[in-house]
Amino acid sequence: MIVKTRAVILRETKYRDQSKICSVYTREFGKISVIIKGARNPKNKLSGLFSAGNVVDLVLYKKNSRDIQLVSDGNLILSPMVPAPDLDRFAVLYRIIDLVKQTTEHDEKNLSLFTLLAGTLEELYHDGINYQQLYAWFLLRFISLLGFQPSLRFCVFSGKELMPAVESMKLTELYFVMNPGGLALPGAAGDSLAKKHLIPLRLAMLLSALAAKRLPSGIAIKADPDDIERLWNLLQEYCALHLEHARPGKNLAIVSQILLK
Repeated sequence: MIVKTRAVILRETKYRDQSKICSVYTREFGKISVIIKGARNPKNKLSGLFSAGNVVDLVLYKKNSRDIQLVSDGNLILSPMVPAPDLDRFAVLYRIIDLVKQTTEHDEKNLSLFTLLAGTLEELYHDGINYQQLYAWFLLRFISLLGFQPSLRFCVFSGKELMPAVESMKLTELYFVMNPGGLALPGAAGDSLAKKHLIPLRLAMLLSALAAKRLPSGIAIKADPDDIERLWNLLQEYCALHLEHARPGKNLAIVSQILLK
């Protein structure tokens, strides 16, 4: 049957003389593989459409019995090359699409994940974006979609609401606990063997501010670049740990390399 879907190109591979096989994440079908005949022929109208990071509208000849679906037509919606190539943008882009590629199964529809991915890329391709802050936001939303949203309002050990306790005890630091995930009061950890990092209160507040942003558009929280980098590293470690539990059959070495490199 002929179907239409929006898709993000995750990977492209040359096939025979002029064709391509691509891994794409689609709105209707999740991750699938497609073949685009003649896509490397400059005269083909689909030439240049199937590059990693592009968001496209596809027309497919889809058969459930076929592992690779045939693309018959397509239109470009978004590209990391517009308005201009940017090395920092590409660094974040490839982390995002590699993470999605390595942690999703074929033919598993997840509209929430597609919406997160496409929306993040749309914001990423704008001028003047803090790429690192956007990536930290993406990691937080991504791992939350998988069911591992960290507790940022209540202490993961005592259950106490954090901000009143911070104010009454005049705290300047909190723990970020890897498992169970979330923030904790320093005095509540006790003898717990849970892996945790003591972080300044401003970093905990930055984490909460990012979590409060439900949409990627307009993310521009004022923060020190060193704090953004530290938060980025913290969330990458957190994601790597919980993806290990969520996807025991995946190639965890690849996932960890993407997150922690």
